[in-house]
Amino acid sequence: MGVDIRRFAPFNGNNQWLKARVGEVLGLHYAVPWPNREFQSARPFRRSPVHHLVEAAGASFGSKMGWERPNFFAPAGCEPVIEYSWGKQNWLTWVDEEQRAARQQVALFDETSFGKLVIKGPDACALLQWLCTADVDVELGRVVYTGVLNARGTYEADVTITRIKHDEYLWVTGSGSVNRDRDWISRHIAADQSVTVADMSSAFAVLGVMGPNSRALLQSLTSADLGDEAFPFATSKEIDLGYFTVRATRITYVGELGWELYIPSEFAVGVFDLLSSRGEAFGIRNAGYYAINALRLEKGYRAFGVELTPDYTPVEAGLLFATKLKTDIPFLGRDAVEQIKAAGPKRLLVSFVLDDPSMMMWGGELLLRNGAAGGNGQVTSAAWGTTLGRCVGLAYVWDRTGGVVTPDFINEATWQVNVGGTLVAATLSLRSPYDPGSERIRA
Repeated sequence: MGVDIRRFAPFNGNNQWLKARVGEVLGLHYAVPWPNREFQSARPFRRSPVHHLVEAAGASFGSKMGWERPNFFAPAGCEPVIEYSWGKQNWLTWVDEEQRAARQQVALFDETSFGKLVIKGPDACALLQWLCTADVDVELGRVVYTGVLNARGTYEADVTITRIKHDEYLWVTGSGSVNRDRDWISRHIAADQSVTVADMSSAFAVLGVMGPNSRALLQSLTSADLGDEAFPFATSKEIDLGYFTVRATRITYVGELGWELYIPSEFAVGVFDLLSSRGEAFGIRNAGYYAINALRLEKGYRAFGVELTPDYTPVEAGLLFATKLKTDIPFLGRDAVEQIKAAGPKRLLVSFVLDDPSMMMWGGELLLRNGAAGGNGQVTSAAWGTTLGRCVGLAYVWDRTGGVVTPDFINEATWQVNVGGTLVAATLSLRSPYDPGSERIRA
């Protein structure tokens, strides 16, 4: 993926932009490679309609596919800057409060940078049934979490798909994947199929309203019934929100009750203001992508580009539940997945929690099994989890003898993580450390 030209967009071909960015890249070649370093050149670049509002609220921005995205929010009187270090950085206590808001009250996330593709045509369903691991031939308004594989059975995308109409779907992907995904879909449209793919990423803002108070907040603004029976998990509907009409999708990437609101860009400022003002009574707090990353790791949610790449399969990633293997419906990569499943995986993705709360992790660290040198795994993602009170993450583990990795291989061993040269005990699990039964998201 590191040499895939599809990681760039046409706007990256601007020579003035390239001159500024390439100069910074070369200048950083011998600089300290801080784990969360952000580029400073040719910014700000792409901005959501509510950029000025989150900036005024104290946001510190990162950049993804050119989008300015709030990483965290500094409290009044503090500069929203990162003080780089390998340990716990200056923003950690601020993100603690953002995580608490999402777990205990309600958090507001600007997620406008999501990639949004509209796939339409009489053959849209047939095309997506072939490309997607999960069954997308569902009722209107249903949201499906699915992988997208190649013929080797490894990941090309990890997305949610909403059936908008009989012949129309909304494909939602990560900020950095939209060009890659559009290319993948387009190249698999057969000559006799009638399907169009349109990138609508800039046409809609996305605001995530997440936390146990999210339903009460939104219900106070809409005539739609947001109760669990009328609006169950993985449902998407157009609803009124004050004077505005938005698409509300009940889904989560932070492990809490919540909705993603897809808002025509011209209405985004009005909706943001409405949520912010009404939300004060419900404990609303602005939150950023550092909080999202920590919350998703406590819940064990995977991310494309780290846990899910063209190197890994659903068998290894623990995502067979998001496939059609229990049916006879074919999909791209199915034969390879069935073969790997039958043979047994040589590596498995696990959640882990460090035992020592004083340690900070950033990802990439090695895991040791029963103290053996050489490593039996590597961390893909890690963050400080406020709810758990320590670092949490995901890692692939393997048997250095080349054997099949089973639950017993994981559960009947002691594990350590090499954190900057210090071996720290860790607890591994094939289930998420937080709310493993997913009761909170279905409240």
